[in-house]
Amino acid sequence: MPGPTGRVLTLLELLQSGGTRTVAELADRLGVEGRTVRRYVDQLLDLDVPVESVRGRYGGYRLAPGYRLPPLMLSDDEALAVLLGLIAGRRAGLTPEHTASETASAKIRRVLPKHTARRLDALLESLDFTDGPGAAAAPDTGVLLTVTDAVRHLRPVSVRYTDRDGRGSERVLHPYGVVAHSGRWYVTGRDARIGEDRTFRLDRIADARTLPGTFEVPEGPTPAQRLLSGFATAEYRHEVTVRVQGTAEQIRARLPAGVATLAECEPPEGGGEGWLRVELRAERLDWLPATLASLDRPFVIDRPDELRDRVAEFAARLASFAHRS
Repeated sequence: MPGPTGRVLTLLELLQSGGTRTVAELADRLGVEGRTVRRYVDQLLDLDVPVESVRGRYGGYRLAPGYRLPPLMLSDDEALAVLLGLIAGRRAGLTPEHTASETASAKIRRVLPKHTARRLDALLESLDFTDGPGAAAAPDTGVLLTVTDAVRHLRPVSVRYTDRDGRGSERVLHPYGVVAHSGRWYVTGRDARIGEDRTFRLDRIADARTLPGTFEVPEGPTPAQRLLSGFATAEYRHEVTVRVQGTAEQIRARLPAGVATLAECEPPEGGGEGWLRVELRAERLDWLPATLASLDRPFVIDRPDELRDRVAEFAARLASFAHRS
């Protein structure tokens, strides 16, 4: 339980969050009695913090309009949460500017008490990750903020986009939402030029300008669902169809929505009940035999023939390993 000084700071943070707080609410959040809350308010007044008393049925305390706190004050838990969030975002490739993340971390650490900074330094020096840092290109901060503001206010945006083949184009986009996926930022929405829904990588947008007007977001999948569905149906070298006897949960554990689509289907002859059709597209097939084996469920390969051959080779290789002495 924090001491009196810590509770006074917590009171200040609660009041800073806005609105009027009743004495009963503050007492409950601080774990003290009502008269102790009033004493803490007096201490803030002694420090020239403009706490106002609001009378009436819904009265209590609030900060004077326009008051801004002095420089950053964070508890150990808050400082740890902020710094770890910055580190995780930078490693995942989700921080728009790598330098901005580093300078923000440095500013936070400079204003922390020395004992807290030393403890956090010890944690960060001993911290390791099982995955490598993200290598994806980060989007421009201005582009990201412009697009997200357009999403919020349902405004069209004009963007300069470069596709994966290096072709540039000017587009007008009705953005439905921004999605972070596998270390990249995406925006899903309607491409007004062709009248179809599309997904764009934000790091490939060189410029974004908000346009006059507004639009309506159609009912249906969420932006994240649209993104994953687009990945699962994108054009690739191989089209794969496999029937699997199992539940959607069992299949999704190895073939998530961003990789494959599922649908009910007729079972193979003598196969029993509970079969689902799995469809996916892939540039390479070498990873699929091991993935199908890891499902540990009966399956039938409908296409392509090359996958049948690869599964048979994989099974023979495993069998040879099992018989080695």
